[in-house]
Amino acid sequence: MRKNKKLVSVFLTGTMAAGMIGGVAQAAEGTPLVVAVTTFNEKFSPLFAEQTYDQDVCDVIFPWLLTLDRSGSPVWNGIEGETREYNGTEYTYYGMADVTQTRDEEADETIYNFKLREDITFTDGVNLTADDVIFSLYAYCDPSYDGNQTLYSQNIKGLKNYRANSTAAESVTSDKVDEVMDEMPEALKAKIVDELIVPLLTDEMGWCEDNYEGYDMESAIEMYVAFYALDESYDPGEKTQEEVIADVVAMYDGDYATLGANYGDEEGITEEAKTVAENYLIDELKESGEGEEVPNIEGIKKLGDYEVEVTLDGYDATTPYRFNIGIVPLHYYGDESQYDYENNQFGFTRGDLSSMKEKSTKPLGYGPYKFVKYENKIVYLEANENYFLGAPKTKNIQMKETDDSDKIPAVQQGTADIADPSGSKSAFAQIGGINGNGELNGDVINTITTDNLGYGYIGINASTVNVGGEPGSEESKNLRKAIATILSVYRDVNIDSYYGDAAAVIDYPISNTSWAAPQKSDADYHAAFSVDVNGNDIYADGMTAEEKYEAAKQAALGYLEAAGYTVKDGKVTAAPEGAKMSYEIMVGADGKGDHPSFGIMADAKKALGEIGLELNINDLSDTSQLFDSMSAHTTELWAAAWAADADPDMYQVYYSNQPSNHYCIADPELDKLIMEARTSDDQSYRKPLYKEALEIIIDWGVEVPVYQRQNCVIYSSQRVNADTFTKDATPFYQWIKDIALIEMN
Repeated sequence: MRKNKKLVSVFLTGTMAAGMIGGVAQAAEGTPLVVAVTTFNEKFSPLFAEQTYDQDVCDVIFPWLLTLDRSGSPVWNGIEGETREYNGTEYTYYGMADVTQTRDEEADETIYNFKLREDITFTDGVNLTADDVIFSLYAYCDPSYDGNQTLYSQNIKGLKNYRANSTAAESVTSDKVDEVMDEMPEALKAKIVDELIVPLLTDEMGWCEDNYEGYDMESAIEMYVAFYALDESYDPGEKTQEEVIADVVAMYDGDYATLGANYGDEEGITEEAKTVAENYLIDELKESGEGEEVPNIEGIKKLGDYEVEVTLDGYDATTPYRFNIGIVPLHYYGDESQYDYENNQFGFTRGDLSSMKEKSTKPLGYGPYKFVKYENKIVYLEANENYFLGAPKTKNIQMKETDDSDKIPAVQQGTADIADPSGSKSAFAQIGGINGNGELNGDVINTITTDNLGYGYIGINASTVNVGGEPGSEESKNLRKAIATILSVYRDVNIDSYYGDAAAVIDYPISNTSWAAPQKSDADYHAAFSVDVNGNDIYADGMTAEEKYEAAKQAALGYLEAAGYTVKDGKVTAAPEGAKMSYEIMVGADGKGDHPSFGIMADAKKALGEIGLELNINDLSDTSQLFDSMSAHTTELWAAAWAADADPDMYQVYYSNQPSNHYCIADPELDKLIMEARTSDDQSYRKPLYKEALEIIIDWGVEVPVYQRQNCVIYSSQRVNADTFTKDATPFYQWIKDIALIEMN
């Protein structure tokens, strides 16, 4: 079953900051610069953008509050600019504010001060001030905020109380939550039913209905009942959907744990139940007269017309990167009549961001370009002549939706000037052929490649691939490591076949662009899933490929036997309770195997079949099905890619019960390491912590690291002035950051 909800993408890669020198020449009036992109989702808002190219549009319209340089380090002095050396060349970076970070050890606080430029205007001529920053910060921290930014997860002073609207919130500890969940008073049970069980079961009925389109509703109801009904004798008869839902809700009677087990995400639902219990306790305290309403966030203060201060309890190394956000204008996205800073009014009704969402299709910003319209799958942008770093050199830009396979021909034929085709062996050969010299740069096309700020992987869901319903048991880990061992041995040949020099195989679940990534020169570095169940090396120097494949199968059998499978004559013949003889792996390969990990799956399917375990490949033409399943935590295995941040923080992806923890890994020691690594910005202190965390992830057998690919951006040698295109692009500083400097020939 899949929750009918779109994946909140952690795969965003578009980045843009004001990193250009002021006083740029006036915009030219000629032919528009056409950029070929893949697809838009029409959420052109820094608050709510999820999809990569929506984010690209936002980044052109809304430069970040705190920008990054080519190495991914914060630029603190954005107003006057900072000159830093990279790859032997000095570059000057500018931004919209000067930012200071002050650590108060005695008070155990960290203070961020933002002094804004005073010459920034929105494209309608209104000046950007501290009030717009305050309005935006309150929107990002609102209790109803459901966008992709995670500023609300920071330990901003008073934020927890504000989101609960009670000073009692901070007194509700995890121990108190656990205690009340053990007691489960009827009022809490009713709250869990209303806020957790009913919505989930209703949502699932909607999924059944959507996925049985064209079939009779009776089949959809039968599917639903078979999955969720606790009473095997239950007969829906002629009942309506609403009546069936009510019956099934009554069967669970508040038993969220059993619902979670049936749903395939017991840990996640339990965590949601804890949130309900926490709110229940806060409400009880409120009703008993304890605590007071909280009108503002104590740690967010306006110090002047162009100065804002944010204070956090303690220290968190990830905080500067959470300020990589766009500021939205109060007068356009909010209600000026509801803004009175001195009287704790911040431009909108707390808990209601609907009016801001409604304007996502018609953004108003302050960046180098202003949004004109989205029409016929094209975003039209026009130069902002009053941009605070100078008017862009090209007057008009069109960002046009284009199939990936058509991006290279589009630049060749002149229907696009810039594109980002997927880097692969065939794509690079195609570019070399068009140039006539076999090279990536020539008379027709110029190419820029950078390591992708992220990596490709194959995921294994601990909540659906386990033994006895215990995802963290040694038997469950051994089952997953058996499959991972087979998948891993086929990485080299298939990634080379698909990417050639455009990608490299990686061994740890972290982007190689990160300073925290283990290196092959490290003494304790080892290839992914290269030891057997007894800790001995599977492979020896000098082994042929075929010898490695055979060794991997034998190692996998050892893991399966340790997991409780019956092994006879070199094959598994029976699975332990709660495990299976057949698993499904999902991949969005357009229904035709066009994916870098597809060959790995095909080889693994054959090898696993030879030892008695079936691997079914579900090649999806509509990748939204994969995203829905990942979001619902109902997948078994899948192939995808992560986008990384400049900081290697693991909280969003691996911390227990986070929505983006698609592996459903829940390990207290891992959680402890993740939080400890946030307490310092000393890389020499943090790197060993992340190495230990990576080893835990590998030990759980939930992720097979596959490849680190290169991003490929191409542009027309004939129509785009190469001297004005970004030099020394990096994963943290892409060409789009210099979009205002690009000239047409």
